[in-house]
Amino acid sequence: MTEISLRLSVRDLTVADLPFCGWAGSPKHVRELVRQLRRAEAGEVDYLAVCTPVGLPIAVGGVDYTVKPGTGTLWQLGVHPALRSCGIGTLLIRTAEQRIRARGPARAELAVEESNPRARALYERLGYRAFGRALDAWDVEAADGSLRRYETMCTLMSRELT
Repeated sequence: MTEISLRLSVRDLTVADLPFCGWAGSPKHVRELVRQLRRAEAGEVDYLAVCTPVGLPIAVGGVDYTVKPGTGTLWQLGVHPALRSCGIGTLLIRTAEQRIRARGPARAELAVEESNPRARALYERLGYRAFGRALDAWDVEAADGSLRRYETMCTLMSRELT
């Protein structure tokens, strides 16, 4: 087996990155990222990208500071499917936690779909603990452009950042 090491960087996601984020979700989701980038400009959220040496995003995720006072809420975390289980998600989450601490909150929260045990196992390895459950839903776009409502049960998890 041959091993390749890459120097990855984490930075703010930009509009110029969006054409390279099709792996992150439906076309509707990628279009919605424009709104999230406007929220980042307004200081409501941080939206991060883990990038290759040539600047291509291979993981993205946000921190919303408006959901709960004193808390950074991690959401829309995703790693390119071909690169999962390589430590990239850990890099993304740890950087998001640094951003949260830098703004003052001492707590991070997230919701993980109960149908995604691999993600939950990652969050638990990083120190997140379950504290509840909640139903979540959002619209997803099919290949033909039609929208359907996706509903899922999530486990709510938190971690103190002190």
